[in-house]
Amino acid sequence: MGKTIIQQARGHGSFSYRVRRKAYVYEIGYPINSGKGRVLRLVNSPAHSAPLAKILMNGKIFYNLASNKMIEGQDVEIGNKLEEGNITQIKNIPVGTQIYNIEANPGDGGKFIRTGGSSATISKKQEGKVSIMMPSKKEITLDERCRATIGIIAGHGRLEKPIVKAGKMWHIKKSRNKLWPRTSAVKMNAVDHPFGSGRGKRIKSKIAKRNAPPGARVGHLRPRRTGKKR
Repeated sequence: MGKTIIQQARGHGSFSYRVRRKAYVYEIGYPINSGKGRVLRLVNSPAHSAPLAKILMNGKIFYNLASNKMIEGQDVEIGNKLEEGNITQIKNIPVGTQIYNIEANPGDGGKFIRTGGSSATISKKQEGKVSIMMPSKKEITLDERCRATIGIIAGHGRLEKPIVKAGKMWHIKKSRNKLWPRTSAVKMNAVDHPFGSGRGKRIKSKIAKRNAPPGARVGHLRPRRTGKKR
């Protein structure tokens, strides 16, 4: 009888491969209505790389990524006021301003730039559209009604401190249900991966079938071309 390989076991979600529910108790998003609010508390979330701000606005509480130098008791506004930590539509933000937690579509609560210490920049404006320069230097164009938070996300120096011990990295990855350490597929046993076993270690490129199940879907996935460029 065969054995379920690691990728399929993780996808199935057994107790060995299941993230702690406590890690994802906080959901980031923007309320629909505008208004003035106050930062009640800065919260540590294991699922996020930056502290979260617990904000009370119009009698309701929502969570957003804390901006750099944000403090408890700080006033936050959803509207047209251009101050660090405030939330507004990108059409109101001047070119060259740094922003984060940007909506992909108006009202979705923020999808882009949510990592500690990161930010994007408003690059140019067109009729009904705003172009944004991402940290990867790639430019994206969004609807001008999409909202974003002004400033830079807190937690910039989190990668500057060395990990030192493998055990610390293991706990960091475990809290987010990430597979670590990552082992090369060729070094696995044949029962653990399609590239496994000691035979044929000089593997050629493999093109996975489009309807292959998780675990067998390895190698090149729907490649545009194969072979050496000449």
